[in-house]
Amino acid sequence: MANLRAGLIGLGMMGRNHARVLGSLDGVDLVAVADPGGDKFGVAGGREVLSGIDELIAVGVDYCMVAVPTAYHLLVGTALAEAGVHALIEKPLAESLETAEQLAKEFDSRGVLGGVGHIERYNPALQSARSRIEAGDLGEVFQLVTRRQGPFPGRIADVGVVMDLGTHDIDLTAWVTQQAYTSVSARTAHRSGREHEDLVAVVGQLSEGTVTNHLVNWLSPLKERTTVITGEKGTFVADTLTADLTYYANGQVETTWDDISRFRGVSEGDITRYAIAKPEPLRVEHENFRDAVLGKDADIVTLQQGLETVRVAQGCIESAAEGRTVLLEATP
Repeated sequence: MANLRAGLIGLGMMGRNHARVLGSLDGVDLVAVADPGGDKFGVAGGREVLSGIDELIAVGVDYCMVAVPTAYHLLVGTALAEAGVHALIEKPLAESLETAEQLAKEFDSRGVLGGVGHIERYNPALQSARSRIEAGDLGEVFQLVTRRQGPFPGRIADVGVVMDLGTHDIDLTAWVTQQAYTSVSARTAHRSGREHEDLVAVVGQLSEGTVTNHLVNWLSPLKERTTVITGEKGTFVADTLTADLTYYANGQVETTWDDISRFRGVSEGDITRYAIAKPEPLRVEHENFRDAVLGKDADIVTLQQGLETVRVAQGCIESAAEGRTVLLEATP
């Protein structure tokens, strides 16, 4: 069977990583790249750098990676859908709920496969956490907390911290717990002089009663990517910078020292850091989308899931602007 012919539009900060992976992916030939700004990172690998999506489509590709700024997702995605070209679109799906709904409709109405590049789903620590939660290792999940903090990335120009970073946490939370958001309450701040928010604190409720909290900012010199999942049997701590997963079990040994036993809630048990395989998340993401294009079983972030993430993110922005809790319709 011939290799799939893949294209890539957008050769910026993320595009250069996509070029590296697509250029070495089994069963795939990266045959066309495009960026109106040229190949400033030198990742084209000798391929002609096309000027836009129409030229790329004309080359003839089976699917395309879209790594352009969020504001251009609708324009580029619509062109691909109309041409019958499957597309993996960098997150977030679109800059607003309205454009996200329109983009999803463009693909779904034509039966063209679309996916969204929420890469955190493919982090080994979170992959392991989800499988262990499905196996009942935590029992009922009470709470999921994420902290995603670090310096401002110069690459971001068209969205704020909620759409750029917060959508990672929204998607991974829904995916790990297999629950939908039913409400969000958020507060934001603008400290760097930009139009968009650069700090957000979110409290959310999920469809099966799990409470979630997200702290996200571009204002910290400390880079942190942590997910803490607490259930009836213990707590998982996933560090997605190092792809480590640690389990803190509820203790089975009675504490007899009165002062300590009064201070603590559940007792401390064994602490286990799991030895897990750590493939590169971006490569796993591309492998899954390649398999989906081929009609094989694959775990991709669907356009509908990407749309729901945008819906929650927009709810966070509305909540902060209006000072109220925003109720969200739970979806399967």
